[in-house]
Amino acid sequence: MNSLRWQIVAGGALGIVAALLVFFGNPGNMGVCAACFLRDITGSLGLHRASVVQYMRPEIMGLVIGGFLASVFWTREFSATTGSSPFLRFFLGVFAMIGCLVFLGCPWRAFLRLGGGDMSALAGFGGLVAGVSVGVLFKKFGYKLDSAVSASKAFGILPVVIAIALFAALIFGFKVGENGALFDSAKGPGSQHAAAWISLGAGALIGILMHKSKFCSVGAIGTLYKRDFSMFAGLVSIIFFASVANLALGQYKFGFEAQPIAHNNYIWNFLGMALAGLCFSLSEGCPGKHLVQMGTGNLNSVIFVIGMMTGAAFAHNFMLASSPSGITINAPYAVIAGFVFAVYVGLFKR
Repeated sequence: MNSLRWQIVAGGALGIVAALLVFFGNPGNMGVCAACFLRDITGSLGLHRASVVQYMRPEIMGLVIGGFLASVFWTREFSATTGSSPFLRFFLGVFAMIGCLVFLGCPWRAFLRLGGGDMSALAGFGGLVAGVSVGVLFKKFGYKLDSAVSASKAFGILPVVIAIALFAALIFGFKVGENGALFDSAKGPGSQHAAAWISLGAGALIGILMHKSKFCSVGAIGTLYKRDFSMFAGLVSIIFFASVANLALGQYKFGFEAQPIAHNNYIWNFLGMALAGLCFSLSEGCPGKHLVQMGTGNLNSVIFVIGMMTGAAFAHNFMLASSPSGITINAPYAVIAGFVFAVYVGLFKR
C-alpha cells in the first residue's frame, strides 16, 4: 500500500507540474519530456545545428539534483556504481532516442500528450507497450546485463556537479565566441520555456518523488506481467492529473489533428515508440528513471543518457527526427537498424 501511494503521488506530481510548466511557457503538451529536453541540451552545446531545438533545459538538471537530494537526505540510498555493459548501454541510448524523436516524445511525454487531449499519442502508447513486452520476453529467456560494481563516491557525485555547472552556464549566459555554444533558439520549441528557476525547481521536485517512488515507465508496463499494478497506477495518475490540470488551465485540446508538436503517421508513431520501449526495457529503465538515477550515483545511467544525447545529434544531423508534418525519408531505415541492434542484444546478451 505504501508503494502504491507513492506511485500515485509521484505520477500526480508529474502530471500537475508538467501542465503548470506549459502554462509558464514550455511547449504544448511538453511540460517535461526527457528525450526532447536532452535533445535541446544537445543542440545548446552545438552537437546538432537544428536551430529551433536548442536550449539548456533546467528540468533535466533538476531531475538529477532531485535524485541526489532524495537519495542523500531522504532514502539514504546514494551509492556510486559503474561497469555494467557500457558499450551496449550507449548504443541502446542512441537508438532509444532515435525512436523517441520519430514519435516526438519520451514515454513521459506520451502520457502527458494523452493528458492534454492528444489522442494521436495512443499509437505511441501502444508501441511502448509492445516494445517493453518484447523486452520482458527476452528477460524471461535469460537476457541480463552485466552486474554493476561499486565505485568511489567522489566519482558518483560528478553527474550532480555537471548538472549544477550546466545550470550555472545557463544562468550566467555562458558563451564561447560570437557564434559558439551555448546556443539558444530564437523561434520554435527551443524558444518556448518557463523561467529557469521555476524549471529547475519543478525538475527537482519530480526527481525527488520519482526516486522515492521508484516509478519507471518501463516498470509500469513490465510489472503487469507479474500481476503487480502499483506502478501502473502511477502511470494512470500522470494522465489523470495532467488532464485535470490542463482542463483547469484551459490547455486541454481533445482530438487527433493539429496537436502541438505531434504528427499523425500512426504506424511510425507506434514503431518509433516500440523501438524506444524495447531499448528502455533492455537498458533497465526509461529516460526519466536514468536521469534520476544519475543523481543517486548510478554511472551506468550516465552512459545511457550520453548515448541518448548522441542519438539526438545523429537524429538531427542526419534528418531522422520527425516534425509536425510527419517523419523524414531517412527515419524508417534508422528505426529498422535500431530494431536489428536491439533484437541482436536481446538474443545474445544472456
